[in-house]
Amino acid sequence: MAALRALRPFAHREFRVLISALSISIFGSGMWAVAMVYEVIHLGGGPLELSLVATAASIGLVGFVLAGGIAADRLPQRLLIIAVEGANLAVIASVTALAMFNVLELWHLAIGAFVLGVGQAFFFPAYSAILPRILPADDLLAANGLEGTVRPVLQQAAGPALAGILVAALSPAYAVAGVAVCHLLAFGIVNFLSRQTLAPDSVDSDSAGSDSVGSDAEPATSSLFKDLREGFSYTIRTPWLLWTLIWACLSVLFLIGPIEVLLPFVVQDQLGGDSRMFGFLLAIMGVGSAIAALATASFRLPRRYLTVMVVTWGLGSLPVAAIGFMDSFWMLGVAMLIFGVTEGVGTVIWGTLLQRRVPRHLLGRISSLDFFVSLALMPVSMALAGPLAEVVPIWLIFFIGGLACPIMAFVALFAARMMTDEIQNPLSSGATESADAEPGTV
Repeated sequence: MAALRALRPFAHREFRVLISALSISIFGSGMWAVAMVYEVIHLGGGPLELSLVATAASIGLVGFVLAGGIAADRLPQRLLIIAVEGANLAVIASVTALAMFNVLELWHLAIGAFVLGVGQAFFFPAYSAILPRILPADDLLAANGLEGTVRPVLQQAAGPALAGILVAALSPAYAVAGVAVCHLLAFGIVNFLSRQTLAPDSVDSDSAGSDSVGSDAEPATSSLFKDLREGFSYTIRTPWLLWTLIWACLSVLFLIGPIEVLLPFVVQDQLGGDSRMFGFLLAIMGVGSAIAALATASFRLPRRYLTVMVVTWGLGSLPVAAIGFMDSFWMLGVAMLIFGVTEGVGTVIWGTLLQRRVPRHLLGRISSLDFFVSLALMPVSMALAGPLAEVVPIWLIFFIGGLACPIMAFVALFAARMMTDEIQNPLSSGATESADAEPGTV
């Protein structure tokens, strides 16, 4: 019965098309994560240069994600997704050609990473806004669980593993070419999405917590500033949402830079490993996240959904504190597995809460604010990781990050009174959220 619940979204054609395109696209993103690292190294770069390229992607994401949220609430999500995949294909194909002809330079990679970051800024708010339109409320947890399963399997496991093999056997350029093929296939598939099903509506009176906030009056003619203010106002006046985003923002600062920028050098210096070892470590984390996401999707949303989400995320960061002391592949693999499992559980619950408790006419903007606030410090983390590693031992960077995040998680849990909120706002099967119509009353 639990397995059948996890597969129920596949009964809907639009979801089958969407998840197919998403799966291929994120497989390519997983390959890019490794191909980009070793293309930088191939060009003679080190932690500083890798920080610059990774920061360019972060700037593209953070700089445009608010615009992406507004676009998701105003424009057909189908057109947004097609446009993003087309842009991804164009930039990766260009990088592939430059790499194959041995004329690729670091600034080319930085520009390509920036464009891919902009694409993510428009894609994910549109994706979050689509799901409640094409699926019933009872299937949203399963849909987020499926997305949370295929993402780590393909983006953090299969994609990086294949890219690592291609880099070791051939060259980084061939791994980049594989990314281009993925985006070509995804671009073709998303064109099968139905135009009518994914046309944006104005306001759904049946959406959870239908907080008007003045948005049902002439939504098409409202200003961009008003749209942004409406989303910010709802977030600030909703404690569980605000404090989760505060925690996410700080955890990104402490964790993303070290994991994305410094982990390849931990593998190289502490373990004597190469691109294949780095790729398989990411694969271990991805498999753990996938199994956890699928398990979460197979059951009902927990009654203490906020507590489970925040505590799981916080405790899952503890193994990161020990990464700088590990000299065994298997020890590091266990740390990455635990981090992946806890990430998978929390992410599935979080995505479902946005779609169940946030009013539908605000979902694109709130999803973009989720990305913006939680990733606002990602460019800073990326930019600081490389230079900081030049003056501070890498083990100390991981140690501080791994200890700080659990502390911040428990601060958020009690500051937002989440344990009271989740009892007053149960999300049982078929239930709708009403308390968020007047956020801040809890």
